[in-house]
Amino acid sequence: MSPNPEAVLSVRDLSVSFRTDARTVHAVDHVSFDLAAGEVLAVVGESGCGKSVTSMAVMGLLPPTAHITGSIRLGTRELAGGDDKAYGKIRGKDIAMIFQEPMTSLNPVLTIGRQIGEVLRRHQGLSKKEARARAVELLDLVGIPAPAQRVDEYPHQLSGGMRQRVMIAIAVACDPAVLIADEPTTALDVTVQAGILEVLQSLRERLGTAIVLITHDLGVVADIADRVLVMYAGRPVEQAPVDELFATPRHPYTRGLLSAVLRPGASAASDGGGKRRLPEIPGLVPSLDSQPDACTFAPRCDRADERCTTARPGFKSVTDDAGAGAPHLAACWHPNTLQEAAQ
Repeated sequence: MSPNPEAVLSVRDLSVSFRTDARTVHAVDHVSFDLAAGEVLAVVGESGCGKSVTSMAVMGLLPPTAHITGSIRLGTRELAGGDDKAYGKIRGKDIAMIFQEPMTSLNPVLTIGRQIGEVLRRHQGLSKKEARARAVELLDLVGIPAPAQRVDEYPHQLSGGMRQRVMIAIAVACDPAVLIADEPTTALDVTVQAGILEVLQSLRERLGTAIVLITHDLGVVADIADRVLVMYAGRPVEQAPVDELFATPRHPYTRGLLSAVLRPGASAASDGGGKRRLPEIPGLVPSLDSQPDACTFAPRCDRADERCTTARPGFKSVTDDAGAGAPHLAACWHPNTLQEAAQ
């Protein structure tokens, strides 16, 4: 499958492995997706499924022990195989990232204004005074009150939600075409989460920024995403528009994830002792030491047969639309029918 010329970010057959003296871990295995301008693509799955490694590979932030194959195109530029110097020219300017934990990502001994101004001075050549003035504007843009005061404060003087907004301000300082948000609402209370999502939505609408949202929170996905890519054990297993995925999940793993989400008015299964519990996916996530030429979800799937354990399913359309550009794709030999998915 060739890159989409209309996509601002096009990833094709991205694979990432980490070699050590004892073993090789296959963290990402042939992931492909396109991202259009102003679109939000949510990447979801259990911990260890390769979401963050995929985003770090796109940003060129993986350690030297990582072996990367495949294509990563930002517009017309090929990023895969680029060195730190090449990435340094675009990172923060054309593509930026919001990291999971702002307290460890922000420098504790530098003021907020200086940290925001650094990217502005590097990529836009602003003077110190101009960068500070722009930093105040950015803090106001992301909803931080009294920005002219906060610009001279340090990270420890801000709440967790405000630090996360500072990270967003740094990421969007140069109006990047692509913004990668890695668990931007983790460890934040519900009210603050809503505020962060509102900021991301506003940035998408005002600046036309395309967003890759890495998360395990399906409630967040429902609120903000246009499309969803579901990953399992380093592989893509399903991709669809968000409404279609929630209404008719075709891969058994996706259906299991959605079934485990508590919904208002939904009843959980009884454990036999009078208590109610959510459905769960049996078994454990497989080791990533080796990627079998088979379905990695087969050991946990009640639909698996001999074919599932001996041959790898292709990532293909489960609708009448043909080809890899179809809106609903799944990697499954026995996907749920529309009737089963809607139940």
